[in-house]
Amino acid sequence: MHVGLEAQKLSSDIRDATDFVRSRTDLVPEVALILGSGLGPLANEIEDPVVIPYAEIPGITPSTAPGHAGELYLGTLQGRTVVAMKGRIHPYDGQPAARLAFPVRVMHELGASSLVVSNACGGLVPEWNAGDLMLQTDFINYTWDNPLTGPNLDERGPRFPVMYDCYDAAYQELARAAAREQGIDLREGVYLAISGPSYSTRAEGRMYQAWGAHAIGMSTVHEVIVARHEGMRVLGLSCVTDMALPDGDGHATGDEVIEVAERSGERFRRLVRALLPDLR
Repeated sequence: MHVGLEAQKLSSDIRDATDFVRSRTDLVPEVALILGSGLGPLANEIEDPVVIPYAEIPGITPSTAPGHAGELYLGTLQGRTVVAMKGRIHPYDGQPAARLAFPVRVMHELGASSLVVSNACGGLVPEWNAGDLMLQTDFINYTWDNPLTGPNLDERGPRFPVMYDCYDAAYQELARAAAREQGIDLREGVYLAISGPSYSTRAEGRMYQAWGAHAIGMSTVHEVIVARHEGMRVLGLSCVTDMALPDGDGHATGDEVIEVAERSGERFRRLVRALLPDLR
């Protein structure tokens, strides 16, 4: 499809998807949540939820990743109205970046002005451990794709959005304070995204360390770019599900990644619950 026509279709699909969700509920969300691998159970805590499978929403492609239910939840959590993605679409699902981050535009159109984005990731710092939680302070997009490529959607954001402040500084301070209050050891670092689905080689891991990355994964950056394009405030949280050390003994499997994320889920959910009331 011609890029100009694709941009027109994207705008049309945003309207169609938003109208479809609004036909199912009149709730206006304040905060959007993207729940990554093994972190979906937080959606089960949403009160009086309206649950919509991605397959029913125009323009949203269901995820192929294990541990990603592919459902949109709308309801109340910690006194805030929320819209939550229980699972996401990844670069290796075969969709262009603009489509991977399409749900973010829909959630913003529904009313959400804040985004909490989460993921499972591999740790690149030898002193860290599988199961640690990490506050994302910056990112490196090494997926070879950008969701803003092509004609700009001028009605949604600027042609050249600045990414120096991709993660909201005030939200980061709130996360640090909430972690201290909850007794959670919160790591901090730069998240690097690759397209997957294969894990990195040892040589690639050494390169990522040299670049200043602290963790590596296969998601998140496109969603953050689009959220900032939309003018949303963003907080990024990661669960270090395995140690992707290039000089280590080996690499975790996909099943092991999900298992660690699920074990760490209680601390993740506790941290998000503590944060939500203050994300304004």
